[in-house]
Amino acid sequence: MEIPAIVGAGLVVIGAGIGIGKIGGSAMEAIARQPEATGKIQTAMLIAAALIEGIGFAALFAV
Repeated sequence: MEIPAIVGAGLVVIGAGIGIGKIGGSAMEAIARQPEATGKIQTAMLIAAALIEGIGFAALFAV
């Protein structure tokens, strides 16, 4: 693997981590504001996190 590819892979992993972290933080804030909507918020959060991870894996395999 060449140096630019390694840097690109690192940026993909960092970006995916930041995205999932923001989703988790936003979900926790939303649950704190509306505890009765916990199930819907968690479901949306997990789907979004899975999609971000999928894009991250696809980008790593493309590098």
